Amino acid sequence: MAALGFAASGGNWFSALVLGVTLLKCLLIPTYHSTDFEVHRNWLAITHSLPISQWYYEATSEWTLDYPPFFAWFEYALSHVAKYFDEEMLNVHNLNYNSSKTILFQRFSVIFTDALFVYAVHECCKCIDGKKASKELTEKPKFILSVLLLWNFGLLIVDHIHFQYNGFLFGLMLLSIARLFQKRHVEGAFLFAVLLHLKHIYLYVAPAYGVYLLRSHCFTANKPDGSVRWNSFSYARFISLGLIVFLVSALSLGPFLALNQLPQVFSRLFPFKRGLCHAYWAPNFWALYSALDKVLSVIGLKLKLLDPNKIPKASMTSGLVQQFQHTVLPSVTPLATLLCTLIAIAPSIFCLWFKPQGPRGFLRCLILCALSSFMFGWHVHEKAILLAVLPMSLLSVGKARDASIFLILTTAGHYSLFPLLFTAPELPIKILLMLLFTTYSISSLKTLFRKEKPLFNWMETFYLLGLGPLEVFCEFVFPFTSWKLKYSFLPLLLTSAYCAVGIAYAWFKLYLSALTDPPAGKTRKQ
Repeated sequence: MAALGFAASGGNWFSALVLGVTLLKCLLIPTYHSTDFEVHRNWLAITHSLPISQWYYEATSEWTLDYPPFFAWFEYALSHVAKYFDEEMLNVHNLNYNSSKTILFQRFSVIFTDALFVYAVHECCKCIDGKKASKELTEKPKFILSVLLLWNFGLLIVDHIHFQYNGFLFGLMLLSIARLFQKRHVEGAFLFAVLLHLKHIYLYVAPAYGVYLLRSHCFTANKPDGSVRWNSFSYARFISLGLIVFLVSALSLGPFLALNQLPQVFSRLFPFKRGLCHAYWAPNFWALYSALDKVLSVIGLKLKLLDPNKIPKASMTSGLVQQFQHTVLPSVTPLATLLCTLIAIAPSIFCLWFKPQGPRGFLRCLILCALSSFMFGWHVHEKAILLAVLPMSLLSVGKARDASIFLILTTAGHYSLFPLLFTAPELPIKILLMLLFTTYSISSLKTLFRKEKPLFNWMETFYLLGLGPLEVFCEFVFPFTSWKLKYSFLPLLLTSAYCAVGIAYAWFKLYLSALTDPPAGKTRKQ
């Protein structure tokens, strides 16, 4: 805190926050890394040692390239730095290669590329309304937002322990959001188009971008009642947006179109054969659905209503990516999840068009699209909750109601990531880091909105406190019970289902605020 106070006196508090979290990332280098570490090492090898025509066909490793072409080129660029550390990591046949130099390179590559995330956070802070600004540095909305983003617990453990490159990707998303807040629509559209061709999970929020840019950029004026003035449509602006999407897509997919490989690329990007749920149940509607199916199957076996020989052998809690057939409830198809997702997204898109609320309305719609896709999508990764948590941070420092939703969503969402770190040495690290981040989030936002009503009601408080006993049971009680062998799925089922309730509740509250908030004032757009 002394260092922070010194930085504050010089106006360099942001740099102090960045330096502090960077040092923490460096301390996490020796920690456990998941199979995603080998995934990205293999992609380095594929893009470095093979011609582009083989990138999306190479299958020596089970961890085949399944990200869009821009990310493949990103790995290609990294590989030309990696060869100066350890060339053996770039051999496609060196499966599970993890020399000390390889670990250092890959860990530091994540830390280095986080520079884009840092810049995006700095730009987002410029978009925050300073009306609630306090004389105390630590009570300023910009300071609180910087901590919530730079020190986000979920991003830290997913990127710097589990291992992925989400930091710079979320940096691109936050930077595109900042540009839309700054009325730099074309730049924001370009950044998001590039992002889609780096990681296609951001398709979740593409409807929000498309509708907002059409409504706020292509239509240049509103009627006095706030509805769109149809004759204000700008063909030049529409064409400029279309050209951006076309040119970025052509640059990304063009080489594979020329090689007649687009079907192969898309089969890698959208692997519907992988099943409804990912290796660890994402805490969404299908987690509750699958948990209910599991409970009903256990009851059915106990009461001898089900034939044990007809129970599907695959287990959705085994930690493997695989197809699964429900036992009692009807099995879910990709088409069913698509329809559910579209229905869930539709009201937020309706509000964005017919109840325009400016950039904040867009941001709320983006989060609702992310949450709706998370709740009902096919083969959703548990890490995808960060797609809603990080942008929700921007809303949390604006209104007390949004702060309350953010805290429930973040706490439940972050706890749902605990099963990703299942090794003993990481147990105290994840508990301590989450406690520190959650305590800071709650205390800082309570201080920011201390003149308003409490952020939580009794039910919400009870739910959040319930995470403590759940963690004690899953980590310290269950392993020593006789249930461990017979019901090994139980801790994961309880974690996913409990967190799904909190995330669904936050999704519902955010939707309620979007549907009930009045449209923005009758203003003519610039």
